[in-house]
Amino acid sequence: MPSYEIVEGYQNMDLIAVHAFLKQSYWSPEIPFEVVRKAAENSICFGIKVGGEQVAFARVITDKATFAYLSDVYVLEEHRGRGLSHQIMERITQHADLQHLRRFMLVTRDAHSLYSRYGFEVASSPERIMEVLKPDLYRTEPS
Repeated sequence: MPSYEIVEGYQNMDLIAVHAFLKQSYWSPEIPFEVVRKAAENSICFGIKVGGEQVAFARVITDKATFAYLSDVYVLEEHRGRGLSHQIMERITQHADLQHLRRFMLVTRDAHSLYSRYGFEVASSPERIMEVLKPDLYRTEPS
């Protein structure tokens, strides 16, 4: 089994590899590299590497006091089934800056069973949650 290493901090991420995955993901199709870079710089980033190759990524957007939002979580398909998503979630939930938050949120299409192991539940009052959603934002040409 390969030797996986968990890394933290955007400066330790291969943002070119992260961008390559995110631009073809269902949640951020065609996202520009500069948006990925800026998002990473302004988040707490977590990654898993093997032999220097970025094989997993997650970032947390937070004020480090009351609120956090987990975003852009992925494990490359060829590395799935090896517990990497659990390793990265363990690191995230144990991170010093993410303790004692009043609210920690995420949005997922299909990974509810993973996140429920770490205390995430369907929103208690979804009718209170509002959003401005622009799912095709990166697919449009700037004017």
